[in-house]
Amino acid sequence: MSKLKGAKERRQAALRTTSAFSAQAVRDLTAELNALLADMFALYLKTKNFHWHMSGPSFRDYHLLLDEQADQILASTDPIAERVRKIGGTTLRSIGHIGRLQSLADNDAEFVSPSTMLAELREDNLRLAGRMRETHVLCDDAGDVATASLLEVWIDEAERRVWFLFEAGRKN
Repeated sequence: MSKLKGAKERRQAALRTTSAFSAQAVRDLTAELNALLADMFALYLKTKNFHWHMSGPSFRDYHLLLDEQADQILASTDPIAERVRKIGGTTLRSIGHIGRLQSLADNDAEFVSPSTMLAELREDNLRLAGRMRETHVLCDDAGDVATASLLEVWIDEAERRVWFLFEAGRKN
């Protein structure tokens, strides 16, 4: 019985990560980074959805492009969550949590044309880059240079995805 009681107590213990940031900065940064993380997961799943359901004459090129972009988006999720923990916050715990925080819209349509897929992902990546710029300002205000530095890389990656999606979807 004592082992069970100890396990229950440990589950209820607060996560106390030491942080150089004020309690308010931790709350603000955590909220922003978790919202960004939710959008990253939403964009990852939408990108994979479109990758899986791509069709048409440019299928192979678009299929490969979206797979590459999805991998890049997914690769950023762990570093975002780890930054939240490093600064003293807690991060996402479930799909439901993601759904409550995401600002990017899902697309559950039975069929989406390739041109609409590319355009929608382009706009989502543009919104994501804008959100990251806003988060960067918050990081600057809080003196969180490590997160700001990571955001600069992720902004560049999002802008590259926008560029590729734009060029792939151009009508000559």
